[in-house]
Amino acid sequence: MDDLKAELLAAVAAATDLAALDEARIAALGKKGRLTDAMKALGALSPDERRARGQALNEVKDAVTTAVEARRATLARAALAARLEAERVDVTLPTRAERAGHLHPISQTVDEIVAIFADMGFALAEGPDVEDDFHNFTALNFPPGHPARDMHDTFYLPDRADGSRMLLRTHTSPVQVRSMLSLKPPIRVICPGRTFRSDYDMTHTPMFHQVEGLVIDETTTMAHLKGCLVEFCRTFFDVDDLPLRFRPSFFPFTEPSAEVDIGCSRKGGELKLGNHGDWLEILGCGMVHPNVLSACGIDPQKYQGFAFGMGIERIAMLKYGIPDLRTFFEADLRWLRHYGFLPLDMPSLARGLVG
Repeated sequence: MDDLKAELLAAVAAATDLAALDEARIAALGKKGRLTDAMKALGALSPDERRARGQALNEVKDAVTTAVEARRATLARAALAARLEAERVDVTLPTRAERAGHLHPISQTVDEIVAIFADMGFALAEGPDVEDDFHNFTALNFPPGHPARDMHDTFYLPDRADGSRMLLRTHTSPVQVRSMLSLKPPIRVICPGRTFRSDYDMTHTPMFHQVEGLVIDETTTMAHLKGCLVEFCRTFFDVDDLPLRFRPSFFPFTEPSAEVDIGCSRKGGELKLGNHGDWLEILGCGMVHPNVLSACGIDPQKYQGFAFGMGIERIAMLKYGIPDLRTFFEADLRWLRHYGFLPLDMPSLARGLVG
């Protein structure tokens, strides 16, 4: 029995690749393997001999099985290392002409948005994707028990030691909060970034992108908000007479609040932007709620301002005729080559947003 064990373990140790190891395993443990044949012969022995020999064979089987798994792990690591070495690519080499990369429509749209608002005097602000309850909800005047706090809408992380929970931000408004906490008025920032909500269909994905704007000073009014958004929409969509309609709405962090529609036409099943008599909702906005200013350490008796927010994928779909939101994140090179942009053609109001 010791000779059999030594012979089988030697065969396992001698395997130089996964195929050879599988052959050694089958030769020992397969239906016609040596250990299997030895097990079948137990029936011809007396009960005492059967018990002793069966125990010895099981010990050999366990030893061989353990050796096979250990050798498999070693060979798998070696195979992976060899593959990584063989597939190494020098990323400093210039690209081939036939493999030129393309800028994703989301990146292009963000650059266009930043170019337009930078021309209006907005600074770019960014914040973390993982937020706490204060920055994501409390400071924005979301009361306890608000539906947006529910787990079916928000991705929460495991509880921390003190019982609090971090979460994936559900909007880019926490960047506005951080800006108000760290800057002194006047404040004028634009905040693009990733956001996360528990939703997935043709017009919703678990991860998407938003851009929000914030202006805080002593004199800004709703009229300034309207002028800012009219200028942005007409410039972004390149429609000089694009009409905008402001409808009363409700958001916890603004008062008064409004939803903004842009003019369009849906005749013949085709969506066309412009002054055509129909309307399409595109963003939400309003004057910053005094409770939000107070939570961020700004005196609402002295300062006021406006805020707005919109989905970046949504306006990209409208501008570039992309029918399904989910395709933005499917990493399909054919789709990217069709909808992508030249990486060095940066948007500019002087040269044009799209080259």
